Amino acid sequence: MSTSLVTGLTDAEVAQRVADGKTNDVPSRATRSIADIVRANVLTRINAILGVLFAIVLATGSLINGLFGLLIIANSVIGMVQEIRAKQTLDKLAIVGQAKPLVRRANRTQELPPNQVVLDDIIELGPGDQIVVDGEVVEGSGLEVDESLLTGEADPVLKDTGDAVMSGSFVVAGTGAYRATKVGRDAYAARLTQAATKFTLVRSELRAGINKILQFITYLLIPAGLLIIYTQLFTTHTGWRESVLRMVGALVPMVPEGLVLMTSIAFAVGVVRLGRHQCLVQELPAIEGLARVNVVCADKTGTLTENRMQVADLQRLDAAPNIGVVIDALASMAADDARPNASIRAIAEAYRNPPGWTATARAPFKSATKWSGVSYRGHGNWVLGAPDVLLDPSSAVAKQAEEAGSRGLRVLLLGSTDLPVDHPDAPGRVVPAALIMLEQRVRPDARQTLDYFAAQRVSIKIISGDNAISVGAVASALGLSGQTLDARQLPTNPEELADTLEKYSTFGRVRPDQKRAMVRALQSRGNTVAMTGDGVNDVLALKDADIGVAMGAGSSAARAVAQIVLLDNKFSTLPYVVGEGRRVIGNIERVSNLFLTKTVYSVLLALLIGITGLSADAFGIKTLTFPFQPIQVTTAAWFTIGIPAFILSLAPNIERAQPGFVRRVITAAVPNGAVAGVATFVCYLLAFRGPSATPAQQMQASTSALITLLVIAVWVLAVVARPYTWWRVVLVAFSGAAYVLIFSIPLARDQFMLEPSNIALTATALGIGVLGAAIVEALWWVQGSASGAPPQLWRQPDA
Repeated sequence: MSTSLVTGLTDAEVAQRVADGKTNDVPSRATRSIADIVRANVLTRINAILGVLFAIVLATGSLINGLFGLLIIANSVIGMVQEIRAKQTLDKLAIVGQAKPLVRRANRTQELPPNQVVLDDIIELGPGDQIVVDGEVVEGSGLEVDESLLTGEADPVLKDTGDAVMSGSFVVAGTGAYRATKVGRDAYAARLTQAATKFTLVRSELRAGINKILQFITYLLIPAGLLIIYTQLFTTHTGWRESVLRMVGALVPMVPEGLVLMTSIAFAVGVVRLGRHQCLVQELPAIEGLARVNVVCADKTGTLTENRMQVADLQRLDAAPNIGVVIDALASMAADDARPNASIRAIAEAYRNPPGWTATARAPFKSATKWSGVSYRGHGNWVLGAPDVLLDPSSAVAKQAEEAGSRGLRVLLLGSTDLPVDHPDAPGRVVPAALIMLEQRVRPDARQTLDYFAAQRVSIKIISGDNAISVGAVASALGLSGQTLDARQLPTNPEELADTLEKYSTFGRVRPDQKRAMVRALQSRGNTVAMTGDGVNDVLALKDADIGVAMGAGSSAARAVAQIVLLDNKFSTLPYVVGEGRRVIGNIERVSNLFLTKTVYSVLLALLIGITGLSADAFGIKTLTFPFQPIQVTTAAWFTIGIPAFILSLAPNIERAQPGFVRRVITAAVPNGAVAGVATFVCYLLAFRGPSATPAQQMQASTSALITLLVIAVWVLAVVARPYTWWRVVLVAFSGAAYVLIFSIPLARDQFMLEPSNIALTATALGIGVLGAAIVEALWWVQGSASGAPPQLWRQPDA
């Protein structure tokens, strides 16, 4: 392709268009602004509820009871800091991983960020390039564009001069250039891009589970809240200050103030951690999604092997002219390829002196046909491609190529043809001239990564456009078990295809449409599929996979559709992503257990207190005030939920992700919360001396109920922290010791309104608490056995 046919804009013309606002001012792909982050973390429903309750407590003049108001500040500050850190990481990585179009201007041709493209710019195209703005083709040489991501049409479209191209499509073959006719928000795909690349948790399975839990909590909060407000204000007759404080003490622990916060923090920290490994997460749910993957489809070239190749051998065939003509043909074809792939680059490096032949026709390489070609005036028609495609697979030359491929080499055939390469029936009859052996180096981290996935019971499928024998040799070298199949033998029926995929692990000669069909067939059997790749032939499969993983050095089209981009091109980064997903899923499940347990026991206790208040006159039951003031429930949450939840949400976690998140959380937390709520109510009922009780007696009753609650809550933490590691044991021990310390220090007892001096009541409280803890322990063993997996107290060394 000549770059002089159409001249680009001058600097003055570019400056004028920038001044006129005719720039590609698409919104930032990664994150919301800092102002949006601040607003989203401060103006939350939970902060509003706590703020109102805080104001009510301040109206009573009891500042110590307003200590829970610090949660508003903590929730907001911690959330903002973590998300801003994640934003900075994503923004930096997005700049590195950004697809930069090649823009031709009057005095130079250079790669520019998409937002620097202006109206009427001339943008050059080659295989794998993404079309970043709408335009009109001004030059083309076999230019074929895939618009399936926009239109759903699977077949590539041949583009001639004057044809329109749409942003969001990508080049599959040929070269060319187009003039930008619509930029910024006017471009076809700008709105789609803006919607698809937000910093969001909307499509997160974990986030959806959290929302279900919050809905469940809301259904509990409304009746319990209304009941406790009525009974504390209108039936206890203890004075408005005491009634208000008891009412707030009942409402505050019902609010799961840290659940959403901890989820957001876990994701944000995951983004930052992965950023240190040069991993760009374009959609946050990909972090947890890869942790759920049980099948990884890996492309060979550029993923398992390095993208760079070198010529290992050149074998002239009997029907060929002399070796000098063969080398001249190879050097000419390599020099005439405007956008060479890895194979052509290797040939160009080996044969650097093209003879200056004049090309009369070109056929660009296509993944679907597996060959490219050039016709030269006076020097014939030459094709370069897969031997088993250009020749009869049973021919002697094809078998010779297959034998070389069995050693892991990529083998190309150079042949001459009787038809010009742009003829509709090309290539026609191919006369083999030479076999070119290309050596591919297996990535040093590939074996270790495949071993990791095998240990995690994740199935690996290697799918490649290369010769099946060559692909099988690489798979064997990497220790991957299973049989190899030539994809030309794959059935087209989806059910039969899914059956075949279960039998084989390595596939060669796979077309792009077959890669997509293979992904869909695996998904049809309930698999969660990840696809890794770097080329334009991987784009459709990357888009359809549950998780698409692209190499940073790959085509811009592949990077654009992938959820995860490995900017350092290291396949070994994938285990880190899996680990982060497991950390997020496993830790948020633990945190959810703690918060939901607290909500359940708070709601149940409020309901029991409220019901006895309404029934007092009819049944002669003592009218109960709520046992706790706000400072006491705040203290109870510090070391059983707040601090442990924060540590657990960020801690390492290598447990395999399992489905049924919501079911497991509810079936564990609801019984535990019910035990804690009933036991606390029973203890308070036994200790309460009625409306005529002295302040000291009331404080003793409240303290007794709190002791029971703390014993059970600490044991719930001990259960949730399993299977134990040394630091989890320390965490549980620290939580229990912290409460012993609080009860032991006179100043702390005074500030937190604790009175454990009544030995009988304290002993009764401890006894009921131990009984409740024993029930929680028994529930853990029963639920573990019922799940089919034996309960595990300690982390196994290989887990």
